[in-house]
Amino acid sequence: MYAIIKTGGKQYKVQEGDEIFIEKIAGESGDKVEFDEVLAISTDDGLNVGRPLLDGAKAEAEILIQGKHKKITIIKYKAKKGYRRKQGHRQPYTRVKITKIVP
Repeated sequence: MYAIIKTGGKQYKVQEGDEIFIEKIAGESGDKVEFDEVLAISTDDGLNVGRPLLDGAKAEAEILIQGKHKKITIIKYKAKKGYRRKQGHRQPYTRVKITKIVP
């Protein structure tokens, strides 16, 4: 059984026991979270697709880590103009483990 959930403006295909990186959400390590925006659920009976969401369906998860990805460097440069800019960015993320999918 799997579900397609929506969080942080992205869609994820998840199963029970999956660990995924998502956009940062509020909470501490060990906290429980629920994803109410379920777009589709696949069960033994077939695929249930919402229009656009399924009523009453949710995915329960546990927050494992709040962290930041590796640093990326942004460099802007214009030839012969003396224009140079350097900037770094580390995107925050939350790692969650899907514990239960409720159809």
